[in-house]
Amino acid sequence: MPFYEHTLIARPDLTSQQAQSLGETIAQLVTEQGGKVTKTEYWGLRNLAYRVKKNRKGHYLHFNIDAPAAAVIELERTERINEDILRYLTVRVDKLDDGPSPVMLAKASRDERSRRDREGRGEREVRGEREEQPKGEREAREDRI
Repeated sequence: MPFYEHTLIARPDLTSQQAQSLGETIAQLVTEQGGKVTKTEYWGLRNLAYRVKKNRKGHYLHFNIDAPAAAVIELERTERINEDILRYLTVRVDKLDDGPSPVMLAKASRDERSRRDREGRGEREVRGEREEQPKGEREAREDRI
């Protein structure tokens, strides 16, 4: 069977649980049509590049699908009818990646960076009381000399 990557954008007024249950519904539909969903990722509520149906944000869901073409046709037909889905995109690929998508990798590295920053700061900075030195007392950086 051919492999597909499928991404959809759901309405922003849904909760994240509702958006993820929408993803489970999509996976169930593909399974009923004789295919299987090998990976499901919830990318979160993200900004859109432009307004879509008067919305500036949307819940992004990404699927790796191993299914016949008829299953994908039925999936897209169902998504056109569903009012909770703003946009969708299905791309046929040669092979499916088992690891996390680039979006999830970027999100994980961003979360790791912010966690390290929080741990690296002193107790006074966390409370918002930064110790700042006057401009004259700051050490000169060697790269500016």
